[in-house]
Amino acid sequence: VCIHRVRSCSSIRSIKSKYVCVFDKSALKFSHQQRLFRTSAVSCGQIVQFKLSDIGEGITEVTVKEWYIKEGDSVSQFDSICEVQSDKASVTITSRYDGIIRKLHYSLDEIAYVGKPLVDIEIDTSKGVAPEEDVVETPPMSHEEHTHQEIKGHKTLATPAVRRLAMENNIKLSEVVGTGKDNRILKEDILNYLAKQTGAILPPSPKAEIIPPLPKSETVPDAPKDKARKIPVPVSRPIVFSGKDKTEPITGFHKAMVKTMSAALKIPHFGYCDEIDLTQLVQLREELKPVAQVRGVKLSFMPFFIKAASLGLLQYPILNASLDESCQNVTYKASHNIGVAMDTEQGLIVPNVKNVQVCSVFEIASELNRLQSLGSAGQLGTNDLTGGTFTLSNIGTIGGTYTKPVILPPEVAIGALGKIQVLPRFNGKGEVFKAQIMNVSWSADHRIIDGATMARFSNLWKSYLENPASMLLDLK
Repeated sequence: VCIHRVRSCSSIRSIKSKYVCVFDKSALKFSHQQRLFRTSAVSCGQIVQFKLSDIGEGITEVTVKEWYIKEGDSVSQFDSICEVQSDKASVTITSRYDGIIRKLHYSLDEIAYVGKPLVDIEIDTSKGVAPEEDVVETPPMSHEEHTHQEIKGHKTLATPAVRRLAMENNIKLSEVVGTGKDNRILKEDILNYLAKQTGAILPPSPKAEIIPPLPKSETVPDAPKDKARKIPVPVSRPIVFSGKDKTEPITGFHKAMVKTMSAALKIPHFGYCDEIDLTQLVQLREELKPVAQVRGVKLSFMPFFIKAASLGLLQYPILNASLDESCQNVTYKASHNIGVAMDTEQGLIVPNVKNVQVCSVFEIASELNRLQSLGSAGQLGTNDLTGGTFTLSNIGTIGGTYTKPVILPPEVAIGALGKIQVLPRFNGKGEVFKAQIMNVSWSADHRIIDGATMARFSNLWKSYLENPASMLLDLK
């Protein structure tokens, strides 16, 4: 019998020879057995194709932004493999197995598709690890075996942090009932399961820790009032003239903007502009900045703008609503998830602060700090970027006083804030005084919102900001 390739159980993966002559029946039987068990006989492990799982939100493709491993590296469960970016968020993909990386299927900035192999991992089957993905060169199995493997390898939806929490407490995710979307297991589900097992009483949801302000002698000194105004300096970048046109695909957040703005411009917009005297608010913020800084939070004007908008939405809920595609039904949103447009290196992104109606100004500031940090690092999650009900865009941080903001569907209104300027104004006695003036530009969906409603909401929002003490009566 002429055998062109002999597979061995030793560390040698394959031995090729032109002709190996064997005349023994036992040898023929041995070669037949090796053919049946060729997957496990290649080496001491199996090669698993780790596929890109469904990220959710209808995402079918992502861009590979960074690899945290290379071929030949050893990985453990929950180790970060790569970071991918969809048109909605950045996601870190983690390993499900302990093993060795054998192949990377994509290079940086290449498009990876959901359900397709991302990396090949060699796992050690001697440890009894059952792969959940497709295995390269697996022997055929009976229908009963295949069904058993599917049940055993049933995927549980959970973030890497939740999986790590379960592993640290020796909890099997298959025994935990998920209360999230699509039965996703949340951190609270793990804690509740642990409490039932141990009889412990769970602490309330953690809130931002409030630290009392330091004595006056220890407070952070105020910035000098006569600080010179900063002049914007253009960023110096080397300019290269290639003399050739360059075509690039639209990916990531830019692709999301194309879709969103194409849908947005089908909405009949109307605009409304006004100016706000922030003199009292500027003074109040200067007094509260050191207190917030001691608590570890940077206090900007935006938390006040957001909270005032939420108080206004309580009076005019039509601005916190959505219209269905057939324009037959209006849904009034119970939560005030107010989005804040951010200019990042990845493009325009709009994360939102959830449930502003039950948050304090300090809690809003703390959440904004978190969103801004993640946005700058390109690590905002899908939950931070979806579910918005109303949006504010602060163009004043870059420059400009007026703009025409575009509504983000399915929302029905958006506001754009200009820069704060020191301008002369008249008081009630006809005297000229120095005022801190900011302009606001509103856009609303004219199918369900009329100009009078938008004007009344703007006036209420304006009164809260021009007289910050009046917000105390309605704060919750």
